[in-house]
Amino acid sequence: MRIKWLVPTLYILFLMLPIYWLVSMSFKTTNEILGAFSLWPQEFTLANYITIFTDPTWYNGYFNSLTYVLMNTLLSVSVALPAAYAFSRYRFLGDKHLFFWLLTNRMAPPAVFALPFFQLYSAVGMFDTPLAVALAHCLFNIPLAVWILEGFMSAVPKELDETAYVDGYAFWHFFVRIFLPTIAAGIGVVMFFTFMFSWVELLLAKTLTSVDAKPIAATMTRTASTSGYELGLLAAAGTLTIIPGAFVIYFVRHHIAKGFALGRV
Repeated sequence: MRIKWLVPTLYILFLMLPIYWLVSMSFKTTNEILGAFSLWPQEFTLANYITIFTDPTWYNGYFNSLTYVLMNTLLSVSVALPAAYAFSRYRFLGDKHLFFWLLTNRMAPPAVFALPFFQLYSAVGMFDTPLAVALAHCLFNIPLAVWILEGFMSAVPKELDETAYVDGYAFWHFFVRIFLPTIAAGIGVVMFFTFMFSWVELLLAKTLTSVDAKPIAATMTRTASTSGYELGLLAAAGTLTIIPGAFVIYFVRHHIAKGFALGRV
């Protein structure tokens, strides 16, 4: 019985070690980090967090990141819902080929699209805006969202649609008031994956912004000075970037488990 609990406990502690180390470093000075080895801060300091919350470069980076991540999540889910419904409910010429082509966009690395997006947005005046990053991330998130949602929607019997039509429901009234609540778990899973991809993606976010819409990830790569990298400041920023993802995981954890059960995650 002890071994049954010992193994997962040790595994969880092993996974939590890097997070603890990051949080511990955030309360240290750079000199202490580079100095003697210690399991906890010897000279506890909040200077790193004060810098982040008082320097516009840092807190604007967080605001920019949250802005384009939320925009991308809403855009991806809004576009993927009707597309997934069409793939799950109707059969049309080339539907399987179109579905496969949609997924191939998700297979390509972001580096392939960085230069085309940069030139396009520079030409139309969208460079260095949150919308530019949000739309670029849609290229990868919408195919994933359609694929996941199509699996959830296919699990809903078509008799539900037919009954609603017989009862006189208009399509959008049926879709919003009846159908969407039945796939709430799928929507939660999709919002989680789209949020996390957009939150951790660096290449496109850094390439398509420069000053006004620069995300926190790009800010973290510019902390070098003549004396080296400000490690404590980097650790504090890294600790704060974990918080949004942790909140999202907490609220959709049951939906993710259901997604695994349906074989779409």
